Amino acid sequence: MDFVAGEILAFDKPYGMTSFQLVSKVRYQLCRHLGIKKLKVGHAGTLDPLATGVEIVCTGRATKQIEALQLHQKEYVAQLKFGATTPSYDLEHPVDATFPYAHITRQMLDDALQHFEGDIQQVPPVFSACKVSGDRACDLARKGREVTLAPKHIHIERIEVLHFALPDVTLRVTCGKGTYIRALARDIGLALNSGAHLTALRRTRVGEIDVENCLSLEHFEEYLNQLDLVAPPDTPVEKH
Repeated sequence: MDFVAGEILAFDKPYGMTSFQLVSKVRYQLCRHLGIKKLKVGHAGTLDPLATGVEIVCTGRATKQIEALQLHQKEYVAQLKFGATTPSYDLEHPVDATFPYAHITRQMLDDALQHFEGDIQQVPPVFSACKVSGDRACDLARKGREVTLAPKHIHIERIEVLHFALPDVTLRVTCGKGTYIRALARDIGLALNSGAHLTALRRTRVGEIDVENCLSLEHFEEYLNQLDLVAPPDTPVEKH
């Protein structure tokens, strides 16, 4: 494989790691094995630190394909808890408000979900990387600044209920670029006259890439040792 000329890899991003941290670790391992100091590496679609699953990583000249890869359809499995909200709409922050949820039925949920399928407008979470006058919204929010984000156009192909046992619900969401599943949890809670937040999120597919076929960061070095790596001209490949 020629990582300088450009390769596309897919990783199962671990829990608690940012997409940027994953890219940094991949870059370090590749540079170490190729015996070089610099290599262009980027990811095609941010995953929240508390989310796991498919993260596409491009190297070398393949980074030019990142924008096109971001347009691929994505699939998530999301666990929601009704009856409580958090500022970040997930477990990054503690519960800030509680709501009744015993009135919610499976039929009510099914009916509500229909309104979120198709082309819709969604307000991104304040704790996100969306830019506000050049600054990230999450950075401003953590400083106690009031942040207002405009709704964005997104497309959700399908939402399927996998498990219903109040206050917990598991959904499979198939959607396009720019969809915040945390914000979807928020809006579903509001639609059912309650509150909701994510307790777990896993990206199970990007385009044709399933999470079962992704690389493990933990075993990436072992994976590289098995490859026939192509180093830059006049650069010896160092095996570790």
